[in-house]
Amino acid sequence: MIGTLVNTAAVLCGGVIGLLLKKRMPERVTTIYFQAIGLFTLAIGANMAVGMEKILIVVSSLAIGSLLGEWWNLEKGAEQVSDKLKRRFRIGNERFSEGLVTAFLLFCVGSMTILGTIQEGTGGSPDLLYTKSLMDFFSAILLASAFGSGVVCSALPLFIFQAILTLLAGYAGNLFSEEIIFGLTNVGGVLLIGLGINILGIKQLRIINMLPSLVVVVLLIWIFG
Repeated sequence: MIGTLVNTAAVLCGGVIGLLLKKRMPERVTTIYFQAIGLFTLAIGANMAVGMEKILIVVSSLAIGSLLGEWWNLEKGAEQVSDKLKRRFRIGNERFSEGLVTAFLLFCVGSMTILGTIQEGTGGSPDLLYTKSLMDFFSAILLASAFGSGVVCSALPLFIFQAILTLLAGYAGNLFSEEIIFGLTNVGGVLLIGLGINILGIKQLRIINMLPSLVVVVLLIWIFG
C-alpha cells in the first residue's frame, strides 16, 4: 500500500503548510479565500456529477442515504466528536468538522481514488496514486489554510478508506465495476456541490447526514446494475 502511504503523507504535509499559512492571513483575506474555496468545491462537484448515467439509482441513493443519516443523526454525532477532539487537543477552530468532511470527500470520493487503489491492490503500479498525491498535497494546502486542523485530521480516514479499497481490490477486484466507480463519483459530486453551498453560506445543508448515500449507491448498483 505504498501509494496510499504516500498519499496520506502528502495530505499531512500539505495540511501542515496550510496551517502555517492560515496564521498569517488577515480576516478580510480569509473571507475572500473562503469564497474562492467554495467556488472551487462547487466546480469539482459539478465536474464529478456531469455525465450521470444511472440517474434513478443516484437519486435513490441520495434519498435513502439521507434518510438513514437523518435517522442516525450523524451530523450531531460528528459535532460531538469534533467538540471532544477540540477540547482534548485544545483546537480553537470552529470549522473543524466542515474541514474534515470537505477534505475527505475531495480526497477520497472520485474515480482517481478508486482506480488507483484497484490498480495497486491488483498488483499494478501505484503511479496513479502518486499523481493523486501530488494533487492532494496542493489541495490540502489550500483547504487547511481555510478550514484549519480538520483537513490535517482527514489524513486518517483517507488512509483507512484507501487501505480498505486496496485490500478489497486484492481479494475481489471484480467487485469494482465501471458502473460502481461512476456511481460513487456522481454521488460524491452531488455532495461536494452541497458542501460548496455550505462554504459560501448560501444555505446550511446537513451533508454529513447524506454520507450513507456513498454506501447505498454501491449496494443499489450491485443489486440493479
